[in-house]
Amino acid sequence: MKVDIWSDIRCPFCYVGKKKFENALEQFSHKENVVVEWHSFQLDPSLITQPEKDNYEYFCERKGVSLEQAKTMYQHAKNAGNEVGIDFNFDESKVANSFRGHVLIQFAKTKNLANEMEEELFKAQFLDGKNIDDEKVLVEIGEKVGFTKDEIKNALTSDELAYKANQDMMMASQLGINAVPFFVFNDKYGVSGAQQPELFLEVLEKSWDEFSGGDKGLNTIEGKSCDVDGNCD
Repeated sequence: MKVDIWSDIRCPFCYVGKKKFENALEQFSHKENVVVEWHSFQLDPSLITQPEKDNYEYFCERKGVSLEQAKTMYQHAKNAGNEVGIDFNFDESKVANSFRGHVLIQFAKTKNLANEMEEELFKAQFLDGKNIDDEKVLVEIGEKVGFTKDEIKNALTSDELAYKANQDMMMASQLGINAVPFFVFNDKYGVSGAQQPELFLEVLEKSWDEFSGGDKGLNTIEGKSCDVDGNCD
């Protein structure tokens, strides 16, 4: 059975959703039969990397809110992270375009290491305060996952991998996905947002029971997510 996940490594709720889904999957009795495929999604594809810019200042400018409002919004995400053992370090987060990170995820998919690459990119963005658009940083991340420096550098210049990342985003648009994380179970059930593990487990079990069925209708369950307008709730 397949689970497709659209996610952006600049989205805090995508990291939270990853942890909650993994919690559910660990409890699922047929977990060895589940194939997880990560898909690229950019909340802000036009973002210009500015690692020297204050993260809160950037958010205030983009959303037109005060610093106090921005920090309140970030605290909401921080509280969600605490639920699953993530200590978000938003004070040090860098303003960086995520596309090259997604290219690396596409490369990692060819080696069945996409989940590991996602995890390291999330850590770099939200815990370590690193610039996920910087080649040196991306090489370090790739080496942590098990690749060589040359493999990472070649991946970052690959037109084919960039095309695959863009194809994922086009597919998301065709499916009407405008907020992430977004999970699709067995090409049938859509779950939007960082839902609780209990709900993920329920959908896993229902999808498994219907695994041999041919119904391709998409039913969506809404939850905490970040959308393309920069709203995270």
